[in-house]
Amino acid sequence: MANIKSQIKRNRQNEKRRDANKAVRSEIKTRVKVAAQAVETGAADSEDKVRLAQKRIDKAASRGRIHKNQAARRTSRLMKKAASGS
Repeated sequence: MANIKSQIKRNRQNEKRRDANKAVRSEIKTRVKVAAQAVETGAADSEDKVRLAQKRIDKAASRGRIHKNQAARRTSRLMKKAASGS
C-alpha cells in the first residue's frame, strides 16, 4: 500500500476507472453476442440489435474505454456477420 497521499488518491481513481472500463467492455461483449445470435437466427429485430451494438462500440471508443482500432475491428466483424446472415 502506498504511503504518499497523492499515490493513495491515484490508486483510488485507477480502481474507479478500471471498474467503469470493465463494465463497458462487458456490455459491449454482451451486445455483440446478442446481435450475432439475432443475425444467425434471422430475428426480425436483428438490425436494431446490430445498430445498438455498433453504437455502444463507437461510444466506448470515443470515450477512450477501448482503443479506436479495436472498435473498428469489432464493428467490422459484426457488420460482416450481419451482411452474410441477411
